[in-house]
Amino acid sequence: MDNVDIVIVGAGISGVSAAVHLRKKCPKKTIRILEARDSLGGTWDLFRYPGIRSDSDMHTLGFSFKPWREAKSIADGPSILKYVNETVEEHGLLDLIKFNCRLKKAEWDSDVARWTMKVENSDGVLNTASCNFLMMCGGYYDYENPHDPGLKNTDLFEGRIIHPQFWPSDFEHKEKKVVVIGSGATAMTLGPAMADSGAKVTMVQRSPTYVASRPDQDKIANFLRKILPAPIAYSITRFKNTRYQEYLYKQSRKAPKVLKKILLDSVRKHLGVEMTQKHFTPSYNPWDQRLCLIPNGDLFRAIKRGDLEIRTEEIDSFVEHGLKLSSGEVLPADAIVTATGLRMKVLCGVEVIVDKNKIDLSESYTYKGMMFSKIPNLIQTFGYINASWTLRADLTSEYACRLINHMESVGADFVIPTLSQEDLSEAPRDWIEDFPSGYMKRAMHLFPKQGNGPWQNTQDFSKDKQMIRRSPIDDRALVFSSMTAS
Repeated sequence: MDNVDIVIVGAGISGVSAAVHLRKKCPKKTIRILEARDSLGGTWDLFRYPGIRSDSDMHTLGFSFKPWREAKSIADGPSILKYVNETVEEHGLLDLIKFNCRLKKAEWDSDVARWTMKVENSDGVLNTASCNFLMMCGGYYDYENPHDPGLKNTDLFEGRIIHPQFWPSDFEHKEKKVVVIGSGATAMTLGPAMADSGAKVTMVQRSPTYVASRPDQDKIANFLRKILPAPIAYSITRFKNTRYQEYLYKQSRKAPKVLKKILLDSVRKHLGVEMTQKHFTPSYNPWDQRLCLIPNGDLFRAIKRGDLEIRTEEIDSFVEHGLKLSSGEVLPADAIVTATGLRMKVLCGVEVIVDKNKIDLSESYTYKGMMFSKIPNLIQTFGYINASWTLRADLTSEYACRLINHMESVGADFVIPTLSQEDLSEAPRDWIEDFPSGYMKRAMHLFPKQGNGPWQNTQDFSKDKQMIRRSPIDDRALVFSSMTAS
């Protein structure tokens, strides 16, 4: 394995962003990308279920440095994967990627200012590699183990049970009765897609989710691209859409009842009062959990055609030929799709050791949402839950370049985010606040805490631009050091 300056873990959107920025801003540094799977693209290569698409517009989910040129701004998975592959090819990144290489353990030694890593290949063999700086860009959820809600008697069901994370290529859903369990973005995508291509779909949700219908094309973006050079048109659209995302989220905090009325009125126009009240009116306020996007009203159309039904009810158990609800009714099914959510994973599940001390990340604090107290030369990319992931990924990549170049300019071999007594004077807060989605609540105890000043994970693009892009690198929280004498 290589001994390089910088190792990037993950060849999805976050890892590609990091590699492009580092190539441009830190051209003298040697880089290696470790990808656990046999192909690049991350989420957009892993998920293959019908209708897989973004729930953010591609003018903000796209990279800051590569304009999105397609007419559809709400893009399907294959189009996004093509875009990521184009980026890798255009920037000559393919030779940097080591496929089927899973980072298992990273051990830091301050005496030599290096990370020594144990990397597992596809045969289960562990190899050793080293680097000075580690960038964790492998996402936030477990690729191998989705959330298991403990549904009863799955062994009794004689049809197929499918989790969207492992969609079988041989499954043909046309003319089949399919029950989809879930009310999140995956279920809201899968249901209409299968109904549109010939399945009879029943979506079963324990509680409703807010949905917002919007066109899958951005007319302003498409017009601007006709009259302006693509980079300029893209920048204007990106600015417009990020401001709209911020406005929508802030309105949900300031005037939740107003936004709730707007969202529900839109559903009523499509489906009427009774169905809206029963199946689309959550008990919480908008953006207490993530909104689900319904491009071109596809869910509503499938419901009105009679190809898709929504049931809001608790599940009792699986039975031989379907799913039994708490009312005792059995929903007949040829296949049941368990779109029951993700399981979050901290730092890609990597065991981290610093100067022979094993790190428990839950005992650390986050520095600007991307570094951690007591851990040197490591940056993690974690995007936004209330806006497009890539907005934060690009900011993180920019900061990594600034930090690495600053370290070189001052002769520092490593940097450690370090808490003061003042920083510890107030009670710590969760890594993600005011967002009680199940997948978040189940995992918050594993994540770092946040505090005040730079010890925040703001989940606010405007604040982050100030804190990450515009603030000086050398602040009171960062301690820069050179190798200790041997």
